[in-house]
Amino acid sequence: MNIKLLAIGKTDSTALQSLIQDYEKRLGFYTKFTLEVIPDIRNVAKMSENQQKEKEGELILKKLQSADQLILLDENGKQWSSVGFSEFLQKKMNSGIKQLVFVIGGPYGFSDTVYQKAQGKLSLSAMTFSHQMVRLFFTEQLYRAFTILNNEPYHHK
Repeated sequence: MNIKLLAIGKTDSTALQSLIQDYEKRLGFYTKFTLEVIPDIRNVAKMSENQQKEKEGELILKKLQSADQLILLDENGKQWSSVGFSEFLQKKMNSGIKQLVFVIGGPYGFSDTVYQKAQGKLSLSAMTFSHQMVRLFFTEQLYRAFTILNNEPYHHK
């Protein structure tokens, strides 16, 4: 199973980019993982929140294949423990999905169209984090999930 993380807007922090790349490299031992950045929308000052969500939604949906399973990283999503997340991934892998796509939306969330297309929502915390930090937290949790599934000593209960 391939795993893709789509994110709106680039990460300005080289320190965060370096940490994310470290986990991307580690994930290569377990799965094909890609992080794809959708460029920020221009002229957002002239757009309403809804217009911005719609435009971002169009860009997100263009990146999907028809067979992709879409999971949104959303504050109202399901919260799992690290072990629970690893079990979720194992079920997805066992189901024969070719590609699982996780998406970090823009500052106002997702359009209704993206919500309708999604097969699920995942929340990393009840707290709010910057979109750049979410990339790091998600890639680390993805790596942790694979180490749990492989009974490796990275995760401690």
